[in-house]
Amino acid sequence: MHAQILKHLQHDHDFAVINKKGERRTRLVLVLTFLTMGLEIAAGIAFGSMALLADGWHMATHVAAFMITLFAYRYSRIHANDQTFAFSPGKVGVLGGFASSVALGIVALMMMIESGERLLKPTAIHFDEAIMVAGFGLLVNVICALLLKDHHHGHSDHDHDHSHHHDHNLKAAYAHVLADALTSILAIIALTAGKYYNWGMLDPVMGIVGALVIIRWSYVLMRETSPVLVDESIALQYKKVITEHIENDADNRISDLHIWRVGPGHFAVIISLVSHTPKAPSYYKDLLKNFRTFDGVNKLSHITIEVNQCLGGGCSSLDLDN
Repeated sequence: MHAQILKHLQHDHDFAVINKKGERRTRLVLVLTFLTMGLEIAAGIAFGSMALLADGWHMATHVAAFMITLFAYRYSRIHANDQTFAFSPGKVGVLGGFASSVALGIVALMMMIESGERLLKPTAIHFDEAIMVAGFGLLVNVICALLLKDHHHGHSDHDHDHSHHHDHNLKAAYAHVLADALTSILAIIALTAGKYYNWGMLDPVMGIVGALVIIRWSYVLMRETSPVLVDESIALQYKKVITEHIENDADNRISDLHIWRVGPGHFAVIISLVSHTPKAPSYYKDLLKNFRTFDGVNKLSHITIEVNQCLGGGCSSLDLDN
C-alpha cells in the first residue's frame, strides 16, 4: 500500500569515497617507499649523513601512513553497504587522512630533535655516497608523486558529485610523497654544500628546515580533516542562506536547525519550522535542493524536515519526513 511513497522517500546513504585506481597506485608507492626507506636509513648510518638519515626515517613514517591509507580504502570498500553505519563509512577515509597528518607531525618532531643533536655533536659525513643515495631517493619520490598526482586531482570510481576533491585519504598520501621529495632535495643541497664549501653544519640545519615545512603541511591536513570527524557544522554564512531559503517563502520561521558533515562534500540537516500555512515536508526540501557552497561541491545530501502549524495561540507538530 505504501510501497510507492516509501520508494520515493528512501535514498542512498553511501557517502564513502571509493577510489580503486588511487588504491592501486598507493599500494605501488608503498612498495617503492619501503625499499627506498631501507636504503636511505642504512646509507645514512654508514655515511654519517643526518639529512639522509632523517629522510630515511621520514620515509619510514610514510610507509606507516600509506598502510593507513590502504586500510581506509579497503575498509570503506568492504563496508560500503554496512547498515550499522548511520551514513555509511564515509568518514573512514577522512580518519585515515587525519591519522596520516599526525604521523607527519611526529616525524617532523623526530627530525628536529635528531638535527638538533647533530648541531651539538657534528659527525663525519661521506658526501659522495650520501649524495648518490639522496639523489636516488629523490628519483623515487618524483615517480611516486607522478603515480598519485593524477588520481589526487582526478575523478574517483565512486564519484558523488565531485567528491574526488575531498578524498582526504589520497590527499594525505600525496602530501607524504611531497614531504619525502622535499627532504630529499634539502639533503642533496646540504650534502653538496658540505662537500664543496665545507659547510657541514648545513646538513642538520636543512633537517630542521624540512621539519618546519612538514609541520606546516601536517597542520593544514589536520585542519581539513578534523572538522569532518567532530561533526563540525557548516559555515555561518551558509546557515544564513539556508534559513533565508526557508523563511523567505510565506511566513515560515525556523525554530531549530542542525547541520553536520556526514562525509567528504556531504552535509545532513535537520530543520524544525513553524508556519501558519504549512505544506508537505517535500515542499521545503525542494526549496533547498539546489543549495551548494561557494566551491559548488558541498551540498545538503540528507534533509529531514519537521513542520509545525500555528493554531491560535500555539503550534502543533504536523509531520515528520526523513
